[in-house]
Amino acid sequence: MPRKPWEIAFTAEPAEVAALRRIMRMHLGLWGLQDLSDEAQLCVSELASNVITHVGSGTPATLAVSMNGTYLRLEIHDPDVRALPTLLDAGPDLEGGRGMALVDAVADRWGVHRCRDRKITWCELATRLTSPHGHVENPGVMRAEALLRLYDTAQMPRRPGSGTLSTPVAEETVISAITDFLRWLSAHGCDADEALDRAQTRHDAELTGRET
Repeated sequence: MPRKPWEIAFTAEPAEVAALRRIMRMHLGLWGLQDLSDEAQLCVSELASNVITHVGSGTPATLAVSMNGTYLRLEIHDPDVRALPTLLDAGPDLEGGRGMALVDAVADRWGVHRCRDRKITWCELATRLTSPHGHVENPGVMRAEALLRLYDTAQMPRRPGSGTLSTPVAEETVISAITDFLRWLSAHGCDADEALDRAQTRHDAELTGRET
């Protein structure tokens, strides 16, 4: 799965911060990193809010997202090289200062990089990826990959050493496999629609951390 770096310009305002959270959640879904959605959204929200608080509302800024090895890297760029984020001991009586404390608690590492015309506040979250463009280690995913290799070979034997399936080919193989499984269910008198609904319910429950 290709996970190409991307960035989006925004204005440091509360409404924009909410939009960044939605964009972050959507892209992590596309990257197969839904399990990091809550942590990533929190970090993006706090880093962007830090710009509002310490640089000023309406400041032009940029969110940049990439992979650093198997870590998810989040960056907020803003033009003020003087107002540096500081990790404070945010006690119960302190009105501010909790933003970076939350980032420090959630992220595996964070820091600030000053350039000539901007500063970059970044943090990184560890994933369960086997490689930057690989997949999350999950028994269900690994079983599916093993089945796909067998199914692809049964459909169309490939040359030895041809490697793993490309994403487009794998997607078509998945669709073909699902179609054949539905045929099998129908041939054995089972309700294919009900089976699809149950599979979708189980999949959604896993994404949200619930058990069916």
